[in-house]
Amino acid sequence: MIIGHGIDLQDVTAIQKVYEKNNSFLKRVLTSQEEAVFHQLKGKRQMEYLAGRWAAKEAFAKALGTGIGKVTFQDIEVLNNAKGAPYLSKSPFAGRSFVSISHSGQFVQASVILED
Repeated sequence: MIIGHGIDLQDVTAIQKVYEKNNSFLKRVLTSQEEAVFHQLKGKRQMEYLAGRWAAKEAFAKALGTGIGKVTFQDIEVLNNAKGAPYLSKSPFAGRSFVSISHSGQFVQASVILED
């Protein structure tokens, strides 16, 4: 049974501005494993990755019904499987989860479905 669905839309340029202005932003949003992936990427792809993780974590918190605050960005980890599909590798949710991240132009959208 689906118990929650969250979506988030994020402007990649807005994420880039915050990243360039605030040195601690990256460590606040990404786990150490996500950060390792981020540093392997170059240029525009880095910002798309960061914005995608931000959006996926926001979508997760919305699906859970808490929003970011009771659940932090560090409580949620989004990695990619061998085929490149994102999945929640860490979260406070015990059930099944489904994650989708899509990029188009300067925007990234994420959707998370939580199933009990």
